[in-house]
Amino acid sequence: MPTEPDKTEPAKIELSEQELRDITGYAAACAHRTLPIFEDAEPDDPRPREALDAALAFAAGGRRTADLRARAWAAFKAAREAPTPAAGDAARAASHAAAAAYLHPLADAHQVKHILGAAAHAARAEELALVDPGTLDWARRHAPRAVTDVLARLPEAPAGGGRVGALMRELDAALRA
Repeated sequence: MPTEPDKTEPAKIELSEQELRDITGYAAACAHRTLPIFEDAEPDDPRPREALDAALAFAAGGRRTADLRARAWAAFKAAREAPTPAAGDAARAASHAAAAAYLHPLADAHQVKHILGAAAHAARAEELALVDPGTLDWARRHAPRAVTDVLARLPEAPAGGGRVGALMRELDAALRA
């Protein structure tokens, strides 16, 4: 008789509100680097910029509100409607930045996406737009201590995710080195 898979919850990790704010600010800074890729393709669509503004407001001490979550989802929708793959990844970077505020204090590899997803999507947007890649290196050099401290409490970035997943694992490995 087959056994049931282990359905235990991941262990909890320590996660301060200041770490959450620092991580969100970092994710927003990474995403902001490629916002022009989206805005050049969709100049009348404010959703990714609004998501970044909301993320930065939280990082600066604002409340984590339903509006912040709604702006993250709106940027995700903008990504799905984007006219080019590069613009889509730039909008996804903004969506991930706003969603970074919702990092859960769980020792689960999926949580690495909340920390590094914005940087990975921004790096992919650069590749697709054929602009000088720089976000991944910038993200490595400018990661605040909160990013490396929290990553040290989590498993490594998960497998899969195509090119964006590979970029995330590359950045994760560099930040853990």
